[in-house]
Amino acid sequence: MSRLQPRLKALATSNVSSQSASATKNPHSKPETPVSRPSALPISTDSVSDRATLFLIRRTLCSQLGEKGRNTPAPIDQLLPPLTSSNEVDLQLYAFISIIIREFVQTWYSKITPDQVFVEEVVKIIAHCTRALEQRLRKVDLESLLLDELPELLEVHVKAWRASRNALHPSPATSNPREIYHSLWPFPALYPVPDDDQNTLQQMENESAYRQLLVQGVLSVLLPTEDLENDCLTALVGQIFSEMILGGGIGAKASEPWLLWEGITKIAEVIQTHLPKSKAEVRIQRSNSDLGGSVPPVLTGKGTNQWSIGLSLHKMFWLVLQYGFVAFIAIRWFVVTLVTASSLPSRKDPAKKITGAMLANDKANSDLNSSESSLASRRAPSKQPIMTMKIWSCASSLLDLDARMPWLSATLSLLQWGAITGPGKIGDTDGMIDKILSHAIQTHVLEPALLPQLLRTARAALFPNNTPAPTRLAPSPAEQLIIRRRCADTLLSLVPTSAQDVYFGGGIERRVQEVEEVLNVFHDSYCNKHLLYGVVELILVRLLPELAEKGVEELLEERLS
Repeated sequence: MSRLQPRLKALATSNVSSQSASATKNPHSKPETPVSRPSALPISTDSVSDRATLFLIRRTLCSQLGEKGRNTPAPIDQLLPPLTSSNEVDLQLYAFISIIIREFVQTWYSKITPDQVFVEEVVKIIAHCTRALEQRLRKVDLESLLLDELPELLEVHVKAWRASRNALHPSPATSNPREIYHSLWPFPALYPVPDDDQNTLQQMENESAYRQLLVQGVLSVLLPTEDLENDCLTALVGQIFSEMILGGGIGAKASEPWLLWEGITKIAEVIQTHLPKSKAEVRIQRSNSDLGGSVPPVLTGKGTNQWSIGLSLHKMFWLVLQYGFVAFIAIRWFVVTLVTASSLPSRKDPAKKITGAMLANDKANSDLNSSESSLASRRAPSKQPIMTMKIWSCASSLLDLDARMPWLSATLSLLQWGAITGPGKIGDTDGMIDKILSHAIQTHVLEPALLPQLLRTARAALFPNNTPAPTRLAPSPAEQLIIRRRCADTLLSLVPTSAQDVYFGGGIERRVQEVEEVLNVFHDSYCNKHLLYGVVELILVRLLPELAEKGVEELLEERLS
């Protein structure tokens, strides 16, 4: 888990300002402008630069913290409490906090009093919570969370949505798909199903109460006792998180299908820009273009046969060269992977490993039954093999692989079973394949250096030019179909043409319709709320296990007693 820990503070945040001039000239990232948002202002690359970010933080959070009367501005880390152990992450998080406080707190608080004490207290509370969350995050198995538990929620959503849409009776005996979905995935906060005005109002009240209860539970675990005793401050902070962040985000925007489709489109476009063509593919395309650009001479009789034979040999030569190059790369990758797999770190908890001395002590100090139970508990792997995680079954359910290609699904299942239980158990925990997959995830997905860039990109998308995005009207049904079509086209462009021919068949229109059918699992905002609230609840329970063991009132009584 050492790679999951944020990097220690090697540079002070003040050093960032000295390098901001070069950073603004050559920005490392260019945030994507939102698609299908013609009314949005153009996003300036300077707004997410380090200089603009520091200026935003100082103007919003440091206006009365010793900045006046100084020839040189004090470093941010001397004025504001640290949020995490990484200065780069702190800079981006404080940018988010500055925008939220400026747009959603100071707009009404400045009308009451110009005093900034409340803002300082809010910042201290947030800093205390983020530091506590960072310590808890280091104890969470992120591989299992990202590859097993979250995909399991998505798989449940996909199966429940498709089951609610499959009519088992003719038209006179119809039922509400939302009621079927809610019965398959019951969620008390989203009851009753909003089928009329009265039920809609009651459901919104239950949802609001659930959000407030969720935030109060988090605050009761993370806040220090002296801040938890301040009812006014706790109520204001809880209202900000429950209504402005959770309510305005998940309850109002993030659950909309068109917004989810646009988000998927942006992610696919980013992935597409990071998929360079292989050298062999470039050579083949170059040779094909050379062959296509050459004009064959007008020959008749024997000359025509000689030209066609020469052209066929030329194509055959490049084809053999291409496959030989691919085979060489594959063999080289396999050999290098096989050699380096043994040196990769173990995924098992060191405390769970058994040694000969431990076995001798167990046999000497306990009877047969107790020793067998202790040995069985130790032999149980500390972590689940990556090949048995739900990410694979979720992808199969999302693509409906069992119905479209049952032979392929059965073949993959057989290979999975053989890798886990076969000779060598190369797919089991700490097996060769398991170590390779874990190493790839740690270096490409869970790399701490990617977090500041991810936060910067998210800020540019959510708050262009460090201001809330212009209010956007919900697209019409026709516009939503266009958004879904664009998302399907973008996803289809990531799949090689040969794979499209095998899986979807011929015809571009048919392929796009097949992808649109997969995207329809996000077509209902009410069903999407089940998924999104489930994701939030799962993450909070993994970070704060106390929420699953005790109620909010019991937690508050323990803290305040």
